[in-house]
Order: sequence, then structure tokens, then C-alpha cells
Amino acid sequence: MFSYKKSTGAVAATALIALFHPSSAAACACGCAVFGVSTPDMLPSGAGGTLSLEYDFMNQNKNWNGSSSAPAANNSDKRIRTDFFTLGGQYMFNRAWGVNVQVPYWERGFDTDTGGGDVEGYNHGAWGDVSVSGLYTGFSPDMSTGLEFGLKLPTGDYTYANFDRDTEIGTGSTDALLGVFHRDRFAAAPQYIWSLHGKIDLPMMTRGDYRPGNEFDASAGVAHDPVKLVENVRVAPFFKLIDTYRMHDRGVGDPENSGYERVLVSPGLEFSRGAETLDADVGVPVYQRTNGNQLVAPVFFQVVLSHAF
Repeated sequence: MFSYKKSTGAVAATALIALFHPSSAAACACGCAVFGVSTPDMLPSGAGGTLSLEYDFMNQNKNWNGSSSAPAANNSDKRIRTDFFTLGGQYMFNRAWGVNVQVPYWERGFDTDTGGGDVEGYNHGAWGDVSVSGLYTGFSPDMSTGLEFGLKLPTGDYTYANFDRDTEIGTGSTDALLGVFHRDRFAAAPQYIWSLHGKIDLPMMTRGDYRPGNEFDASAGVAHDPVKLVENVRVAPFFKLIDTYRMHDRGVGDPENSGYERVLVSPGLEFSRGAETLDADVGVPVYQRTNGNQLVAPVFFQVVLSHAF
């Protein structure tokens, strides 16, 4: 049986926020979904709640075609720089049922060639698409296996005039979110926790003749039990291998230059003190394949501050 222990007493749910964060790739050339799956040692382990504030950063400034870099001249879009802020809340009513809510806000800069070699820059900030998900972890007493089922709602701005349809902060679509996870300890090294996560995002109802592509995210991860860093502060390293597969968009926008597959390696650290937890990780692409010309980022950053209650 899986046994989860955390001497700080914090509810292990920081990365559950990330696991059930809806993919933001539906509004970004070559996708914005980076850390849509959680770290292995921070999934739900009991009743209680967590509030979190998450910051992600991505600077897409390199043109990509197929599985290799491509000339910048082949893409009229030159840069997409985004600061992602997400307020999250998750509550497990008991050892079987819970709920998760994510409220995002994005600040985005978009540089594009408007014709004749003139590059114009546009900046826009707006609330994104809210997600609401139910959680079920009642398959076993240790909550080591769980399901997610929910919706991403069309609450984000998808009508800003200076952004392309696939670059808008909101998608305008209502999406079904389905996910599953499992974790356990290595028998030969029980201080290490391994996990497997999968999540699918299926747009159902759309607006403005634009349908984002279906997306699947999968992660394999390992984490070490927290160890004492200084008095009352513990640290736990973790590592994730994340694969994202996104199908072509449909309708307006640029369907031919949409859809991709990407594999990231993502090392990170978790610092915990009592009910507070700080997670920081970085994602580095080791494989990327795009349909047509799309902007990609060389590195991704994430920081999550959470409070358990």
C-alpha cells in the first residue's frame, strides 16, 4: 500500500492544482500548456483544502517547422511573451470526493509582421478561462489512484482585435476535462515516490467559427521525500517527463499551422514550512514537432505558492 508522509503537516495538494489546471495551449501558437500535470509527491492524501497562487512564464520567440528550427521570415508572428497568473482552490470533502477551481489571468505581448516588413507589438491583459473539476480518489484507502472530470468555461477574453484567433487569451470554447493519476513508492527505495498522470482536453461547444484542437498531456515523475533544509523548512527535489500532443485547430485562425507534439524534462524543488509550500520548476524541450510554422519557447518557468488548511 502507498504510504504518504510529510512531517511539515501541509496537505499535499500543491501540484494537484497543476494537474487539474486546464491546458492553456488552445490559445497559443505551439501551445502554452507546460505544467498541466502534477509533481508525484503532492497529490491528495486526505480531507482538507489548498489555496494557491501560481506564476508561469513563457517567451515564444523561435520559429519551428516539423522537428527543427525554421527561418523567422517564414512566420509573420515574431514573438509571444506571456505572464500567466492563476488563483487556485482545491478541497477534498473526504478521502473520496473533492473539487478544484482555477481562475487564470494573463498578460500577453504579441509581435507580428503587419506587412511590408513592419513589425507591430501589442500588449493585452485579461482574465482567462475558468475551470471547475470534480475529483474522485476513492479507489483505495491511500488515495493513490484518482480521476478528474470537469469543464473549462469560456470566461476568457477571445475578442481582442490585435490578437490572432489562436493567440487570444480565451478560447471561446467549453471544454470537457478528463484526467487520471496513480502514484506509489519504489519498493527498493521507499524514500522515492513515482507517479503517472494523463489528461485530455476536448473542446465541445465553440464560438466564432474557431475550434481548438483536442489535446492530451501525460507525465511520468519521481520525487524524494522532504528533508530538513534549515529549522522548520524542508526541501524535496522532483523530476518530470512531460509529453503534450495537440491536434489541428479548425475554423478561422490558421489551422494548417496548428497542432504539435512536445516533450519536456522538468526538474524542480519544493520548499515547505508548516502549511505553506513553495514549488519552483523549469521545463526544457527535448523534442518538438509542429504542423507548419509555429513559435516555440526555449524554456518554461513555474512558481507555485500554496497554503493548506
